[in-house]
Amino acid sequence: MTSKAQAQAKKTEGNNFFKAKDYDNAIAKYSEAIAFDGTDVTFFSNRSACYAAKLQWDKAFEDGRQCVIVDKSFVKGYFRAALACQNQDNLTLASEYITRGLGIESTNADLKKMQKEIEDLQRKQKIDSVLEQSQKELSNNDIAAAYKTLEVGLRLDPTNVDLNKKMDIVRPRYERLEKERVANLDPREKIKEQGDKEFKEAKFEQAIKTYTRCLDQLSDKSSELAIKCYSNRAACHKQLSNFDATIEDSTAVLEHRPDDMKALMRRAQAYEACERYKSALQDVRAVLACDVSVIGKQTYDLANGMQHRLNRVIQQLKSS
Repeated sequence: MTSKAQAQAKKTEGNNFFKAKDYDNAIAKYSEAIAFDGTDVTFFSNRSACYAAKLQWDKAFEDGRQCVIVDKSFVKGYFRAALACQNQDNLTLASEYITRGLGIESTNADLKKMQKEIEDLQRKQKIDSVLEQSQKELSNNDIAAAYKTLEVGLRLDPTNVDLNKKMDIVRPRYERLEKERVANLDPREKIKEQGDKEFKEAKFEQAIKTYTRCLDQLSDKSSELAIKCYSNRAACHKQLSNFDATIEDSTAVLEHRPDDMKALMRRAQAYEACERYKSALQDVRAVLACDVSVIGKQTYDLANGMQHRLNRVIQQLKSS
């Protein structure tokens, strides 16, 4: 009898034990099958199911992971690994395995069901975190921070009862403080605040006029207020695809803040849109020269993707 035939015989014995819910003996037989033939993913998958039945999630995960290592197209392996991660509260890794599995079989019912479960659990975790953080901020009497934290939570789950209850407490206190803050602002700062309000309401053309009015009243174009106006006006121009103006305002920011990551990325994107690829690449490289812990993973990934794209375009232009 060949080793593969012996392996299949051990698998059959293991399956019989599994059906009888004798998981220890089933594990022993699947292990013997693997010893005869380590290339059959079903042995690892079945043993993973046994470990899952025994709630031994670390071992269930290892066998699920092994399935994927042996055969990247074996969708059940991704399910096995994700299930173990879910039960170990490692939702991020579970989500990664689900995504990879659905990349192979996008209609897989088990993976799609688990994906929804994971998303619901992740959302609940985020909501719990928001509630905890907002309570800490309230305890420290940081009303503005608590309000902003709850705003983030309500964008995730607008109907959440606990979030809305807490927001009902925070909102009137925040609005009262905001009213007092705005009343004490310098007249030019009030103009900038109006521009911010228009920007949030997607009234980009009006916001540009408001920021310009504020800048016209400032003699010191290097002041904190001026730089904020240039930065926000650049964002408005970008929304309206006025890339030359985006470059101009971003440059005004960078003249006084050469390490402003938002201005660098905004100008790089505008340069790319204007087909000024070398200038875009120069800004992107300036961003990537900073540590990822400083600029954030999202910005780093965006800049890194742009760098690869710009390098390809520049090389293509040189070759043509």
